[in-house]
Amino acid sequence: MGARTVGCSATRLAFNGGFSGPLRQFFPSRTALFSGTSLVSALHSRYFPLTVHSMERSHHQGEYEQRRPKSLSDSNDVSELMRSISKFALTNFLPIALISGVTFGLVNPTPGCIASRYPLTKFATFGIFFISGLKLRGGEIGSVIDAWPVGLFGLASILLISPCFSNLLLQFRLAPQEFIKGLAIFCCMPTTLSSGVALTQLVGGNSALALALTVLSNLLSTIAVPFWISNSFAEGLGVSIPTGQLFWNLICTILVPLILAKVLRSSSKGLATSVDQNRRKLSFISTLLLSLTPWMQVSKSRSLLLMVKPEVFLKAIAMGISVHLTFLCFNAVALKYLSSGLVVWKSAMVKKENIRALLLVCSQKALLIVVAVVDQLSGALGESGLLVLPCIAAHINQIIIDSLLVNYWIQKDQLKKASIMSHSMQ
Repeated sequence: MGARTVGCSATRLAFNGGFSGPLRQFFPSRTALFSGTSLVSALHSRYFPLTVHSMERSHHQGEYEQRRPKSLSDSNDVSELMRSISKFALTNFLPIALISGVTFGLVNPTPGCIASRYPLTKFATFGIFFISGLKLRGGEIGSVIDAWPVGLFGLASILLISPCFSNLLLQFRLAPQEFIKGLAIFCCMPTTLSSGVALTQLVGGNSALALALTVLSNLLSTIAVPFWISNSFAEGLGVSIPTGQLFWNLICTILVPLILAKVLRSSSKGLATSVDQNRRKLSFISTLLLSLTPWMQVSKSRSLLLMVKPEVFLKAIAMGISVHLTFLCFNAVALKYLSSGLVVWKSAMVKKENIRALLLVCSQKALLIVVAVVDQLSGALGESGLLVLPCIAAHINQIIIDSLLVNYWIQKDQLKKASIMSHSMQ
């Protein structure tokens, strides 16, 4: 009986106390995995009292003890696996939705072809920016004034410098050439609507600056994107770009819903509160709307996509990764150079929060605007599906790369903080 008492006590201690030392950061006590008194310990206390009145009862309880925890352990493993899958799906909903849309378009193109006959793309784009306007809190655009040199460089990098890389990309040749053209269009885009700000918040950067740059660059893209598309493609490729039509369509599908939703939010406090309480649900709806257009475009271009050799698509993916890494390196070097310049620049550029926000936001490009632009071009630069597909891959890869960068920064900050605490204790 003494041995059993020790065994039960050890079981309670192992499950209630959690882990200590380095493992505590991964398995802290009272988490979803080890919350309160463990289920196994509770069963031992309830079904197996320490006072045993007969050898027969002890024998039967021993058999039950061997069977019961095993079944419960299997059930716990299944539930824990389902929770892990659910958490992964929610965390990576954007790439999962985009990949699912492309896959569904390739496997069964008929629904996508039928849907493409209706103006769902314009509806989806309008809906996405309307949701973005609803989620836009007050005061964020004005916050860039406090760090105007940083914001000025950010806008220049997004709208003036990075589009110049499109001319370099057009010097390469791939079959189909739409892959290169798609990546060149991708370079002319403003920054992403959500991922740059989300990663900036995660790493503790200047999220207000990141959001201000996101809003301003997307608003100004209604002017900048038609200009760059016309200059990059019309002269070198001899195609007619409907610049005026593209400009007004971007105004109607980007600027109008964004401003309309922002006005509605500002005029109704109840609406603003409801939106803030359901930001995650609105993000899921926005992601689903974003996945509609790639699904329809891939469905229409399925026959051509299946003719593309896998190694050619892999080359396009590698080029998309190279473009993003180039943007990161360029912005890092430019920030390093500017931080050693004038005092008015240096004071804003040396702040770690500003640097991280700029690196993340200025190095990403928006897939949504690519989709809207390609749809408005109506095949002037080639098959829509072939143009969009490498941009989808580039969009997903840029999020993965920046997530790794953010994780590196977080670990670096934790090590620095631990080192400071260690020195202070000494």
